[in-house]
Amino acid sequence: MELGAEGQSLTAKDQLFILTQAGLYLTATRGLASPEARICWERAEPLCRSLDHPLLLYSALAGQWRYSFMTDKLTTTMQIAERIYSLAQEQNNSALMIGAHGYLGATLYFLGDFETAQQKTFRGLQIWRSGGAHFPVEDFIAPPLHCLLYLALSEWHLGQVASCQQTMVEAISLAKQLHDTQASVYLLYWSAFLAYFEANLAETERLASDLLERCSRLNFANWLPHARILRGWVRSASGDLALGISWIEEGIEDYRAAAILALPFFLSLKARALHVAGRASEALELIEEAKAVVERSGARLWCAELHRLRGVFLAAIGADQKEIEASFREAIRIAKEQKSVSLEKRAEATYAEYRRQRASGPAGRGFRVPLW
Repeated sequence: MELGAEGQSLTAKDQLFILTQAGLYLTATRGLASPEARICWERAEPLCRSLDHPLLLYSALAGQWRYSFMTDKLTTTMQIAERIYSLAQEQNNSALMIGAHGYLGATLYFLGDFETAQQKTFRGLQIWRSGGAHFPVEDFIAPPLHCLLYLALSEWHLGQVASCQQTMVEAISLAKQLHDTQASVYLLYWSAFLAYFEANLAETERLASDLLERCSRLNFANWLPHARILRGWVRSASGDLALGISWIEEGIEDYRAAAILALPFFLSLKARALHVAGRASEALELIEEAKAVVERSGARLWCAELHRLRGVFLAAIGADQKEIEASFREAIRIAKEQKSVSLEKRAEATYAEYRRQRASGPAGRGFRVPLW
């Protein structure tokens, strides 16, 4: 791509083709936070504009969105999603609109606005189902699949668990029909994520193991840390604390080298493993670190759960009752504010168990409030 190289005869159109293809392959093999892919997408954008190529401009902006999604504050990511949406509107292209709604929905989901995320992704699916729009440009994951995934995740938070399960089944089936390998792996991780939140250890282990095998075989670097961390948590919860914690730590080290988006979740998993190992004070330190990362990224998705776990760990070390209850109440308040029925029930159940234990025994160190 370097201009002026001996024998160089690439036209601007050739350069744009190489940049967009390289961006897709680098993203697939090195991850959504690949700095090399970011360079491709940023170099592609001015070429798209000079060649008046709006379809590839969509690809360039989508690539920039993916990198920002993993590494930036989500307000910056939302600005890119809105640029994609504006481009789709200008082109009056229904296929691009499906993709734009997926990017908006994903950003809103991590911002903790589950209701609006549901609305955006559902609208994208309505467009797709009404006309079966043919997508005119390659994307990292087929846009209808992106919409289905974040619709399912939003449904889970909004308490629509049965609908969430049906939506995930539809997404997995569509990924198979489209032979979309990236999407299949993507959906595998999020299926494991949902299994974790449903307290299904066996299913989390099965899906995380499958994820690890596929990523290793296909050389998909992006999801390897996720698989190791989830398997580490299952191993810890099953009693093999030393090995489980080491797997979690290895996964976190690999992940934090490039991205921040899911780091609060991964730190909370390590904190839970440390709590099970009787190291609640260290677990509390990790929760504070996770909260600081949320401030950097704006990913308020994690806030309610972090406050709930903080209350659990404070109870374990016999902290002041007012501080413990304040953490549980804050978890409930945030979940209600975000309309996350599932996390609200989770926090309320944990708080109720804490109060039950206080009523049945002497106050002080040693409350063993369940983590689920």
